[in-house]
Amino acid sequence: MTEDTTPEATPAPTTSTGADVPPDRLAINPRSDWFDAEKLQRGVGIRFKGTVRTNVEEYCISEGWVRVQAGKTMDRKGNPLTLKLSGPVEAWYEDLGEDAPVAKA
Repeated sequence: MTEDTTPEATPAPTTSTGADVPPDRLAINPRSDWFDAEKLQRGVGIRFKGTVRTNVEEYCISEGWVRVQAGKTMDRKGNPLTLKLSGPVEAWYEDLGEDAPVAKA
């Protein structure tokens, strides 16, 4: 008999850098399409315009924007109102320490 060469039998190549860099876009709202609890549990640090931000609701590195909560204002469904700020965005996993690889555009 011959060896099975189906795609399931051959291991997929893995890259160590892909797992160590946060995704291009991520949100903390569970109703968002960009929400990923597994990645958020690792802790994602965000630097926006050279300043580390801790109040980011959502970010997109390739498009260069972050969403932050606009004070304590809520919409009619009880969700916080957010502002979309444009500028350079950098992200990294906080669990990797100070020398963590940074994702930036």
